[in-house]
Amino acid sequence: MTRGFLLLFAGLAGCPAPGPKHETEPTVAPASGQVLLPPKPRRKDTLRVLLSHDMEGLSGQNDWRTFAARFPEQFKRGQQLLAGDVNAVVEGLFAGGATAVDVFDQHGSGQPDSIPDLPRELLDPRAKHVFMSEAISAEIAARGDYDALATVGEHSKTGSGGFAAHTVTLGIEVRLNGSSITEVELKAYQWGQFGVPLIFSAGDDKLQEDLKTAPWIEYVVVKRATSASSAELIPLDQVHAEMREKAKRAVQNLARAKVMQMTVPVRITVRAVPPASLEDLAGFPGVHYANQAVTFTAPALTPEGFNQMVAAVNLASSAGQSRLLRQTLEGTPQGRELLRSVGEKYWNRWLDHESGRGKPAESTRH
Repeated sequence: MTRGFLLLFAGLAGCPAPGPKHETEPTVAPASGQVLLPPKPRRKDTLRVLLSHDMEGLSGQNDWRTFAARFPEQFKRGQQLLAGDVNAVVEGLFAGGATAVDVFDQHGSGQPDSIPDLPRELLDPRAKHVFMSEAISAEIAARGDYDALATVGEHSKTGSGGFAAHTVTLGIEVRLNGSSITEVELKAYQWGQFGVPLIFSAGDDKLQEDLKTAPWIEYVVVKRATSASSAELIPLDQVHAEMREKAKRAVQNLARAKVMQMTVPVRITVRAVPPASLEDLAGFPGVHYANQAVTFTAPALTPEGFNQMVAAVNLASSAGQSRLLRQTLEGTPQGRELLRSVGEKYWNRWLDHESGRGKPAESTRH
């Protein structure tokens, strides 16, 4: 994920998140802090749709290795399945009246310049790849000037029982204003700050249940989850035909869609579940930690709030991996020797630094 951009609309506590003005009063659900608004007014001559794709909720997919680039043979199959789903949705969006469709990779398992998740040659030539930060800013929203958001290849949230169910990354639950959300909803809230409604999504049957509070979304069930690693598949031809029809209908019914926003400031909770861990934050000064969860308040879901959430997610994930790595190494003589060697090198770096010898190691963070 790329980071680093402008914080906007500070001081809006208690009001809907930043976005264009609407003529009608917003609908507020006090229990969730959710605000529903009509779409922003659009120009008559264009209708631009951003199609965001993930990769765990593809049709024809019941092998988790198909969404992981480190398994080349299986991943190649995943790329083909992704292209099939994306192109079916693109076809439907254009049939419904879209004048432009931009495709945004929010899975990110491949490398755009070498092994992209969705190779350019597999994408419908009418659509265009776009590259942007996942932390949506006013600058990004204005540059795209989208009228609607659609998602494909999506998965349900942590704890839902869906295929590859998670939120942001494995072992993480995210709550906004007390409500547990999916990645689809996170995207909808981010773009909703700028008046862009989510109109279409596709994934397994568990995600459909997660999104039942947004009945205007045209949703396609691509498979039925039987566990986090297995699913009952639906024939591809059937799924793609439904995608084309519902994507078309989603554009035609754009005026009936709702823009999803969160009241601000936003209370964000990141909770770790195995194998992730946040227990290192217990007792940490200035951090509200309890029961494997950290909670903080952000002015909005613009970059600052999003990046704060990602920082907590990264900490939980890296801590969990470090614990698992140590447990694995401690189980073998070679591993214990490696841990001893690392500990010795750590001490030597400390002694060199305090003695003024050598240069400090460069940070590996990007």
